[in-house]
Amino acid sequence: MDDFKFKIEESFGVLSESKAGWTMELNKVSWSERPAKYDIRTWSPDHEKMGKGVTLNDEEIKKLRDILNSLP
Repeated sequence: MDDFKFKIEESFGVLSESKAGWTMELNKVSWSERPAKYDIRTWSPDHEKMGKGVTLNDEEIKKLRDILNSLP
């Protein structure tokens, strides 16, 4: 079985932090050496472990931006 590979190519910011030091972040991540996608998920302080998250392509992140911008 191949090792699970990922690389955080760009970090946009931390959305929140837990008492244990895990952070919810928006990053651009390359999974298994594929082109990077936008990614929202929790990360351990050393970025070696991660929680479940959501991965978005360019079109999806633009639609999310538009939705968020329309909020009151």
